[in-house]
Amino acid sequence: MTMPRDTLAELADEALVVLYANGDPDAARLLARRLLPRVLGYAGRMLSDRAEAEDVAQEAMLRLWKVAPEWRQGEAKVSTWIYRVVANLCTDRLRARRRRRAEALDDVAEPADGAASVVAGMIEADRMAALDAALAQLPERQREAVVLRHIEGFSNPEIAEILQIGVEAVESLTARGKRALAAVLSGQRAALGYEEAE
Repeated sequence: MTMPRDTLAELADEALVVLYANGDPDAARLLARRLLPRVLGYAGRMLSDRAEAEDVAQEAMLRLWKVAPEWRQGEAKVSTWIYRVVANLCTDRLRARRRRRAEALDDVAEPADGAASVVAGMIEADRMAALDAALAQLPERQREAVVLRHIEGFSNPEIAEILQIGVEAVESLTARGKRALAAVLSGQRAALGYEEAE
């Protein structure tokens, strides 16, 4: 059933919804012309994004068209109902934005806290076990010199004082110990997580 356009213009929004539900396309056009600019403006102010506001306004109108067959005049005003729908859709979009921002922040690497990750800790434990096994194969004095220099961080003069030998002897022991360690560990580079030299 369709009504003359000049008569439609005088009807309330609720009556237009009922007419649309009964198949009057002119009622739908008039109701859209009345409501769409208002809900678009409201969504635009809420979202500060014209494209998103248009999507929200369109979705709200689609929902109105879907509920039109069940619309009961006198229970709610169309304008109140559609603003509530727009408010909910805007709230959903704003929450989604916050989640995306939070997720984007989650993608940012955490500042280094000095603690190794579990995997890094496991790799380091394997490396230390391999180093300990290789050190055990060195003669005692070479092992002492290498451990004091490269693990404990002492300088050559300090090591000389600890071992009660000359600085040249420390340098010789350390150099021979490092060469021996390199030979023992050379076949284990990949297993210990080191890139193979190209």
